[in-house]
Amino acid sequence: MTRDDIIVVHTSDVHVDHEYNARRFGGDGVGPLRVVLDAARAAGADLTLLVGDTFESHRLPSRLIEETAEAIIAFGGPVVILPGNHDPAVEEAVFHHPAMRAAPNLAVLGVTHGVAHDEAILYDALDLEVWGRAHRHYGNMDPLAAPPPRTGARWRIALAHGHYEPQPDRSVRARPSWLVGADEITATAADYVAFGHWNRAVRVGACAIPAFYSGSPDYAGTVNVVRLGPAGVDVARAPLNLPEDVQAQTQGAHSV
Repeated sequence: MTRDDIIVVHTSDVHVDHEYNARRFGGDGVGPLRVVLDAARAAGADLTLLVGDTFESHRLPSRLIEETAEAIIAFGGPVVILPGNHDPAVEEAVFHHPAMRAAPNLAVLGVTHGVAHDEAILYDALDLEVWGRAHRHYGNMDPLAAPPPRTGARWRIALAHGHYEPQPDRSVRARPSWLVGADEITATAADYVAFGHWNRAVRVGACAIPAFYSGSPDYAGTVNVVRLGPAGVDVARAPLNLPEDVQAQTQGAHSV
């Protein structure tokens, strides 16, 4: 690997909380996020993506939100959060908490960036743009609808929190919401599409654009490590240092 490579760590569905995951991580509700950030640090991540449902809900103790912000700040590297269906960018969202707002290395799509429109976040030092449509309410939405034109950055990553179907039928209301189809992946004109919402890690889509679910940390047991460089886009999975009882429930680490 040369310094021309950019390393992006991608995960989703972390579900920081003060109940279920807190119990599984020895009383530390931020535990799932901490192991992700540890893996990102070990991978030498230039950017870390949390693609939806970072928080279980917006009904969380203030101290837990503060501890989340402290963990992100201590990590130091740039972090992008895409609000998902559990933690949409509503008025009462945890992302508006002063501690989250004060994290200098955190960008939240739909809250700190792309508030009025779904503009991309530009990382000039990486020659990279990151675009995604935040969940702004609890109702149905199209996660990859109407991507903006590319800005001219060398790389584009698109983020989407939703359910992939090759040809989604949105007329059938009983089907899963937040649908994404194969044509919408193509329309992003991205170099990588980072998905959230599924617990398992898997590649989706039917085009040349690499589009991957990372899976949730507790089920997949890994994060996606994406390398952008002269050789193109390479995607691998790096294991997480999970508690033993959580590790026993994962599907196991393997390459993608």
